[in-house]
Amino acid sequence: MISRPIIYRQIGVIHSEHTVAEKTPIQPVYARCCKGQVRVFGEYTEGLRDLEGFSHIYLLYHFHQAPPVQLLVKPFLQDAERGVFATRAPCRPNAIGLSIVKLMKREGNILHVEDVDILDGTPLLDIKPYTAKFDLRDVTKSGWQDEVDNVTARKRGNRNYKK
Repeated sequence: MISRPIIYRQIGVIHSEHTVAEKTPIQPVYARCCKGQVRVFGEYTEGLRDLEGFSHIYLLYHFHQAPPVQLLVKPFLQDAERGVFATRAPCRPNAIGLSIVKLMKREGNILHVEDVDILDGTPLLDIKPYTAKFDLRDVTKSGWQDEVDNVTARKRGNRNYKK
């Protein structure tokens, strides 16, 4: 199979209080109350219409400071080596990140969000609304993460972030 380039356009920039990758919480659940702004480029502002009706949104973004690709990684929550596709590590073949954040308000082309686990200046690729009708699932298995107790997960997941 021949690999062909896939080109995405950046539609905005994500701003947050996180400036150091090693001190950034690893997921929104460990970034409670971390505020941020999503600045959507002017030509895409019209596409934000009706987004205010959603409490949460998906942000898809480019891991612009990701380390080189690794297919085997030690995830933040555990010291055992795992396949990168069984983790949310940023060192992926395609450096695409995904976070569900709380949408607080919209002001023109600016989205005010909370629970941000994203580095300041991260290029935004897309926004999608989170909806319980489509997205809510009764999860029965969480793979290797089922082995990690909640106390350890919280301690490692917030990466010593202090609010």
